[in-house]
Amino acid sequence: MNVPATIDEELRAHLIAQPETILDDQDIMRALIDANERIMGANIVDLRGIAMDRLESRLDRLEDTHRSVIAAAYDNIAGMNLIHRAVLRMLDPADFELFMADLGGEVAEILRVDCVRLVLETELGQKNSAIGRLGPVLSVTEPGFVDEYLGMRAEQSAGQVFLRQIQEQEETIYGETGFWVRSEACIRLDLGEGRLPGMLVLGVEDAQQFKPGQGTDLLAFFGGVFERAMRRWLS
Repeated sequence: MNVPATIDEELRAHLIAQPETILDDQDIMRALIDANERIMGANIVDLRGIAMDRLESRLDRLEDTHRSVIAAAYDNIAGMNLIHRAVLRMLDPADFELFMADLGGEVAEILRVDCVRLVLETELGQKNSAIGRLGPVLSVTEPGFVDEYLGMRAEQSAGQVFLRQIQEQEETIYGETGFWVRSEACIRLDLGEGRLPGMLVLGVEDAQQFKPGQGTDLLAFFGGVFERAMRRWLS
């Protein structure tokens, strides 16, 4: 004969005094429900048990969503901190040559990209010696290059940030970089009335770092700050 299991009196008193000890333990609650179903038999439909299973599934999905939201929030905060640090560094230089050197150096490192390129359109044609001193960060192109590269018309300038994956890097922008750019963030720049547009390009080897569908608010903010800094230097 099966002898019913007994509970230690001290444990029994504890459970009666603090029933939440069992209620908060999912494994114990699941074991109690399974035992109750065995007692009821296989021919009885336990609607309460079915409802609890569904609630448990919904709770699991809710917890997964909660974790995803928290992870996204942490990512946004981390991205915002990077942009703020890059902006502060970008505002430090007292002359344009140092500004351009920092753009391809410490600013690029802060943003965790492999290279930063500034593209300026000009009607002058050949680069002069002053532009040559600014190094590979600056690329000078003919009018219309930026919109053609971005595949847009001039009246579509509202779309400021473009994220995309590329198969071949544009030599006019990247030159001989020593690595292969596989994704890029292109920020179209409005350099002020009477000036041709420009473009700031962040290039990386990782094909998954920049791709369509990702948020662009922080990059748009960075581009807005960069536009204002460039207008100051150009004037």
